[in-house]
Amino acid sequence: MEQRLKMKNNSIKLKDISKRSKQLVQLDVKDFPKLPYPYDDWEEPQIKELPEKKRNEFDCSLDGILNPPIPIPETEEEKEKLVAQFISGLQKILSKENNWPFLKPLMLSLDNCVKCNTCSEACPAFQESGCNEIYRPLFRSDIFRRIINKYIKPGGKLTAKFTGADIDLTWETVSRLAQLAYRCTLCRRCAQTCPMGVDNGLISREIRKVFSQEMGISPPELHRDGTIKQLQTGSSTGISPLALLDMLEFMEEDITDRTGINIKIPFDKAGADILLIHNAGEFLSWPENIEAFAILFEIAGVSWTLSSELVGYDSVNYGLFYDDVQLAKVTLKHAECAKKLGVKKVVIGECGHAHKAAMAIGDRVWLAESNIHRESCMATMEDLIINEKVMVDPSRNDFPVTMHDPCNMTRSMGIIEPQRRIIRKICPQFREMTPHGVNNYCCGGGSGFAIMQSHNFPDWRSSLAGRRKFRQVLEAFNKEELDPSVNKYLCAPCSNCKGQIRDMLNYYGAWERCHILYGGLVELIVNCMTDVREGFIEWDDFH
Repeated sequence: MEQRLKMKNNSIKLKDISKRSKQLVQLDVKDFPKLPYPYDDWEEPQIKELPEKKRNEFDCSLDGILNPPIPIPETEEEKEKLVAQFISGLQKILSKENNWPFLKPLMLSLDNCVKCNTCSEACPAFQESGCNEIYRPLFRSDIFRRIINKYIKPGGKLTAKFTGADIDLTWETVSRLAQLAYRCTLCRRCAQTCPMGVDNGLISREIRKVFSQEMGISPPELHRDGTIKQLQTGSSTGISPLALLDMLEFMEEDITDRTGINIKIPFDKAGADILLIHNAGEFLSWPENIEAFAILFEIAGVSWTLSSELVGYDSVNYGLFYDDVQLAKVTLKHAECAKKLGVKKVVIGECGHAHKAAMAIGDRVWLAESNIHRESCMATMEDLIINEKVMVDPSRNDFPVTMHDPCNMTRSMGIIEPQRRIIRKICPQFREMTPHGVNNYCCGGGSGFAIMQSHNFPDWRSSLAGRRKFRQVLEAFNKEELDPSVNKYLCAPCSNCKGQIRDMLNYYGAWERCHILYGGLVELIVNCMTDVREGFIEWDDFH
């Protein structure tokens, strides 16, 4: 009751979004709900305040968090021009010619909200912020909806002409709407719980699309350093095809050091059954994941290959989060590489958003001759383990294990049981998080947040966006297991989720306080394979 009263007294109304104030909301982690044992008496770090120089880069800040960078118009004329571009973008996403893939679900979401606020109860960012009004899913959607209802007819025609004197649509409103769209992880938990099927996550994504495709405003980590770098150099990480081959040689040596097995990782093998595409983050941060796939496929006798073609070895597709054009460019390159090699199917490695981009959304792009069968690595690994194409000894994994469900893989695509059938067979101390499966909580790094490291955004991401996931992880283990003397494994079969979980565990000091370790699913499989010597998972590597 005290918390609700506090929020009522400090509530932000929709009309406040157009205020010419420097900042609408002051965030303080002391207002966030307390974490459970052993963090219930922990003095949490504060979200860093930006230095004066950076604060001056704000035109009209939402919450003191700098993401994405918004241009600062120097004149009223420049502001009017940017707002006019925004209106032009709205016209396009509301027309069938320009937005045929998403127009129908967008219109259903815009037309059918009954303001029941069920979505607010489902949103981890809103709940963990202490119910801060700006993070309520309805808040950004209602601003967007009101602008559309005033200015745009069905089909994208204008109903009212924007003028600079219009007090309902100021640059402040437009600027803060961009920031609001990047305070949502697009986990779509709100959409799943809505009795009317309204998808506030989709609305947030379409807002991002307007800013990117029409106004050229997007986080550099997603656009300039993401899709553009990927298309130019071959990978969003900057790994060129030549660098990839060097890395594969290192991994082959590491496999021998870890296991005593000599394996040659295949690449550009024409006519292989499988083209395996990894998130390139694995090459840099978690090469043991790629090594584990190589070991598993080698021992199981799978015909497979990697590609060294530009883009063909990096499953990342950040366009999924902000830009249809960039998404299509990347996924068509994946289709082209697969077609060139003549493989029977493409298997997507442990990356949730890559699953959705290549499979669920890719079905709208991989048309006609480009359409090659795509499969989740969860199903591929399930076949190998459950049908005993490799032999396992579960006693090697006899430590507490819980599993995080990547949103794009589970809630958005329904891939729930394959990974569970595997983990139940190979981990005798497996315990589910509550809730799990399609009801899981986002890691806090969804929609590209996991790679956004600039300014004070990482503090917000760990302390607020990922807070519910960290609470859930703690609650999965009992007090005795949370003792730092007990090794615990948090299985996260997604590269982006692992990046967020790594930062989140470091932020909360989980190694020293709880000894919670993280990694993928395939590493757990190889760790207990009888044809591999014990100790593939090297616990000290996680520190």
